[in-house]
Amino acid sequence: MDDIEAAALSTVPFRHGLARRLRGLAGAALDLVYPPACSGCGVLLGSGAGLCPACWSTLAFIERPYCEVLGTPFSHDLGPGILSADAIANPPPFDRLRSVALYDDLARNLVHALKYRDRTDLAPMMAGWMLRAGDGAVEAADLIVPVPLHRLRLLWRKFNQSAELSRTLGALSGRPVLIDAVRRTRRTRRQIGLGPRAREENVRGAFSITPAGREALFGRRVVLVDDVYTTGATVTAVTRAMKRAGAADITVLTFARALPGPI
Repeated sequence: MDDIEAAALSTVPFRHGLARRLRGLAGAALDLVYPPACSGCGVLLGSGAGLCPACWSTLAFIERPYCEVLGTPFSHDLGPGILSADAIANPPPFDRLRSVALYDDLARNLVHALKYRDRTDLAPMMAGWMLRAGDGAVEAADLIVPVPLHRLRLLWRKFNQSAELSRTLGALSGRPVLIDAVRRTRRTRRQIGLGPRAREENVRGAFSITPAGREALFGRRVVLVDDVYTTGATVTAVTRAMKRAGAADITVLTFARALPGPI
C-alpha cells in the first residue's frame, strides 16, 4: 500500500475523534445522573449500554440456514449454497447481504435510539453483533464503507449512524474504514413510507464516488454498512456506484433486516 492509498484510508478526521471523546465524557457524566438502562424495556443495568437478559432473549437473530446471497432466513435447512427465489429472480448488484436481526419492535427501538435519539453508546454493542453476523466478511474485507448522509441531513442530525457503526466495526476488526468513499450528491426524501419502486426512484443517481473512493475501491473487497435493510434501494444505488468504480466484491452488512412484505 503506497503513501497516497494509506492517506486515503485514513479512518476519522480529527474533529470526529474529538467529538467521540467529548460524547464519551458526556456519557460518563450522564451515567452518574441517569444509571444505564436496558434499551429495550428500560430496566436498570449494572453498567454500559445494552439489553437485559429478557430483552436479549427476544431479539430475533438471523441464523443459518439462510440464502447465501440475500441472507433471507429459511425455515428448513435445504443444504449448502441454496438461494432464495428472490435472489434467483432478481439478483442484487452486491455479492451478499448479512444482517444481525429481523426488523421487529426491539430491533427497531435499538435502531431508532441510535439514529434519532443520539444513542451513540449503543454502537459498540450493535457493531459487535454485526461483526459476528458478517460471517467472516468483515475480517476478509480490504475496506469498510458506510452509506453516506447528505451534508444537510448530517448537519441536522449531527452524526451518521452508519459511520458510527463502521468506525466501531473497524476498531473491532482492525480493518480500515473510509468514511468519505461515497458522497450523497442529491438530498433525497426520507425512504420511510415509500413503496419499493418509489424508494428506487428516490435514490437513483443520488450517490457518487469521491476521488479518495475511486483510488481506494478499485479491485477491493468492501463491506458496505447501513443500519437497516428494507427494500435494498439505498444500498443497491451505492453498490452500483462502487461497482462502476471497480470494487471487486461487496458485502452489505446491516444491523436489522426487514423481510419482504409491507414496510
